[in-house]
Amino acid sequence: MAEKVVHKSWIIQYNLHSIIGILLLVFLFVSFYVIEDNSDGVRIPHNKPKRKKSSPKCDLFSGSWIFDNVSYPLYREQHCTFMPDDFACHKFGRKDSKFQHWRWRPYDCDLPRFNGKALLEKLKGKRVVFVGDSLNKNQWASIVCLIESTGIPSLKPLSYKGNLIAFEVKEYNATIDFYWSPLLVESNCDDPVNHRIRDRIIRIEAIENHARHWNDADILIFDSFTWWHEHQMTLLWGSFNSSDAIYKKVGMKWRRYEMALRTWSDWLEVQIDRNRTRLFFMSLSPSHKNATDWGMRNDQTCYEETEPISRKEYWGSQTDRKMMEIAEASINGLKRRGLDIQYLNITQLSDYRKDAHPSIYKRNWVAPEKKQLKTPRSNDDCVHWCLPGVPDVWNQILYAYIMDSQEN
Repeated sequence: MAEKVVHKSWIIQYNLHSIIGILLLVFLFVSFYVIEDNSDGVRIPHNKPKRKKSSPKCDLFSGSWIFDNVSYPLYREQHCTFMPDDFACHKFGRKDSKFQHWRWRPYDCDLPRFNGKALLEKLKGKRVVFVGDSLNKNQWASIVCLIESTGIPSLKPLSYKGNLIAFEVKEYNATIDFYWSPLLVESNCDDPVNHRIRDRIIRIEAIENHARHWNDADILIFDSFTWWHEHQMTLLWGSFNSSDAIYKKVGMKWRRYEMALRTWSDWLEVQIDRNRTRLFFMSLSPSHKNATDWGMRNDQTCYEETEPISRKEYWGSQTDRKMMEIAEASINGLKRRGLDIQYLNITQLSDYRKDAHPSIYKRNWVAPEKKQLKTPRSNDDCVHWCLPGVPDVWNQILYAYIMDSQEN
């Protein structure tokens, strides 16, 4: 009888341990597949990698656009006193605002919200210069509006001197400037106002006349793509006024671009203070002139587009990947030579945004022709970006890189 009791007790203990073991396995199984909410209310399987805090070590350039009409836009067009007419789309008649309410969300981390005061603390006593074409001016205008939106009182009026526009924040002894140099090297298109020249002449080995205006900067942000798309340009060896200068008209867009970047790279390698200056190069900003890329008729453009392209990994036919490869090779060469330079690849994230260009809602610096007035699409701007808009995201990414720096 005692043996039966002991045997029965052992069976009960065995079954209890088995039940506990099964429950533990079920708990682990469920825990592995449990789902949790992210900031947008989208359900994400728990076994996917957790979203990290933003860092340049994370891929900030792969992600998707999320509609967010609560926290975006980051500022209002009409409240930015420094807004250039080139990017003030509402001022020139655009009625819709949906293009302002899209937030870029990287797949594996969070992009930080821009904090102008934190940035200025980082930039105290420093000089930042955006060097390039009107798309770089587009980005510069964005960061100026972002900083003004923080309510900092001591903002001085813009100062214009030659190719330079200076934006000074007196309280922080910081300046954020834009320098017009669309081809980086010297050319006959260097006048900041009168540069609409079809026969472009480039001093392919000369950069000093530009570089002396920004060689003392603490942070330099470059871009140069759009102006190289002409089928032919004239290369110049020597000076414009020299009787023995050599002129040669050439096609070979990619070769011309490569030569210019070599001149730029060589100058940086020799002249830049590596202990002081951080360098950034913005990748190609895509245009949306060819609506067949997103399934529309070939006579349509970005005009009246109000939604981003939803097709994942979309690339437009006008996005010149070969030029991007040349730029990346040049940047990688500078890194091998010991320079602190980052290539910010904003191309694809911007390529989705066919809805965010000025189109016809812009100031016309040259009076439209009769044909253009009759057919608005023939005069629309599908290259630059309305503000607030896509360049704000470029600056959020730039902000993440600057704030990640260990320097004071």
